[in-house]
Amino acid sequence: MKSLRNAGKLVVVIEDDRLVLEATAGLLRSWGFTVVAAETYDSALVQLAEDGRRPDLIVCDYRLPEGANGVQAIEGLRNAFEIPALLISGDASSPAGEGVFNSYSLLHKPVNAATFRAALVDASVLQR
Repeated sequence: MKSLRNAGKLVVVIEDDRLVLEATAGLLRSWGFTVVAAETYDSALVQLAEDGRRPDLIVCDYRLPEGANGVQAIEGLRNAFEIPALLISGDASSPAGEGVFNSYSLLHKPVNAATFRAALVDASVLQR
């Protein structure tokens, strides 16, 4: 269900599981987004610097390699840009509950496509 209204919108996805990263990026691309897909926060920064654009949304796993977590990655990216964000976690030690925390939405894995799409709409990134 590709939407022309999403064309040109940039989403950065940070996920250390290669299969989840590719699936999430593929789903977002099928909805018309441009995607920067990275396994680490540092890799995302490098790709965004090369792209030279402000992301419209961050989709980030909670547990990242090298001791970092998704909250730190979101905060780091937001130091340079004001960006809506979704924090996705399969980790029981991630912040409890679902909803909005510190201006990002928390979704728990597994996240089905309909829930993910609804969260994108709520973040005003995906058009209905």
